[in-house]
Amino acid sequence: MAVFLLQDSMAYTYLLHQIAPRDHKPPVTTAPLGERDDMRRAEAMLQEADKLGCRAFVSPDDVVNGYYKLNLAFVANLFNHYPALDDPTEPVQIIEETREEKTYRNWMNSLGVSPYVNHLYSDLCDGLVIFQLYDHIKPGLVNWTQVHKTFNKLKINFEKLENCNYAIELGKKIKFSLVGIGGEDILEGNQTLTLALVWQLMRAYTLSVLTSLSQRSSPITEKEIVEWVNNKLQQAGKKTFIKSFQDSSISDGHVIIDLIDALSPGSINYKLVRDGSTDDERMANATYAVSMARKIGARIYALPEDIVEVKPKMVMTVFATLMTKEFQKK
Repeated sequence: MAVFLLQDSMAYTYLLHQIAPRDHKPPVTTAPLGERDDMRRAEAMLQEADKLGCRAFVSPDDVVNGYYKLNLAFVANLFNHYPALDDPTEPVQIIEETREEKTYRNWMNSLGVSPYVNHLYSDLCDGLVIFQLYDHIKPGLVNWTQVHKTFNKLKINFEKLENCNYAIELGKKIKFSLVGIGGEDILEGNQTLTLALVWQLMRAYTLSVLTSLSQRSSPITEKEIVEWVNNKLQQAGKKTFIKSFQDSSISDGHVIIDLIDALSPGSINYKLVRDGSTDDERMANATYAVSMARKIGARIYALPEDIVEVKPKMVMTVFATLMTKEFQKK
C-alpha cells in the first residue's frame, strides 16, 4: 500500500463516499475535499468514517504522516465492514467470528504482523504471528534462530509444533498463566486455550507500552491504572469513579466520557450524553465514548458492547489506552 498517496486524505474521502450505502443516514459526503489544510482535511475525513462506525486505528496525525501499519489497519477495518464487492456467483463458506476474536485480530493487524491475520486460529497455528507479538512486548525475547520461518513439506506439522511449543515456553518465561496449555493446543486451533494466550499477549503489550511511556523500570499494574483513572476524574472535578474493571457503573459509559473530558477539556458535548437508564441509552453513551476516545487519539480496540456488558478484559484496555494518551502528551 503506497501510503504517501493517502496522506492528503483525498483518496480516503472518495473511498468512503464510494463504499457507503446509498441510503446511509447520515449520508457520507465528499465535504472534506473542501478543506485546504491536510490536518483539517484528515479530521474531516475521519468524521465521515465515523458515520460508518469506522473511525478506528488512526488519528489525523497518523494519516498526514503516513504511518503504514496504522493506515493498513484503518483500510482493513473499512474492508471488513464495507467490502463493496459484487455478490458471489457460487456458494461461499461464511466463518462466524465473535466480537472478542475480531478485536484481537484488529489489534494484531494494527501492529503490522505478517501474514495478515484473517482467521484467528488457523493463522496463529504455526506460531509465527505469536513470535512477532512477543517481539513487540519485549524486544529480544524471541531467539529467532530457534524458529522455523519456512517449513519442510515432509515435516511441516512437526516443525509447526516445535514453534508452538517454543511460543508457550516464552509465555511462561514472562510469567503468563499457561497452566494446561501446550503447543499442540495452538497448533490444533483450540479456541478456548488460544484465546487465553492471545488475551495475555494483548494485555502484556498494552501494559508494556504504558510502562515504556512512563519511563519506569517496573511494570505498571492494573491497580495503578484504576488509581490513575480516579485521580484524573477527581482532579477534573468529576463525580464518577471506578472500583475495578468489573465495576457495574462502567456500563452506562459516564465514567469513560468524563475521563475523556478530563484528558481533553471541552471535547465532550454533554448534551449528547444520555442518562443511561435503558439499554439503548447505555449503548448510545458507549458508542459516543469510543468515538470520542478515538477522536482525541486513543487507540481503542474495544467495542461499545464491551463497555455496556462490562467485559473486564476489554474495559481494562480502554482505560489503559486513555492512560497511554496522557503519557504521550507528556
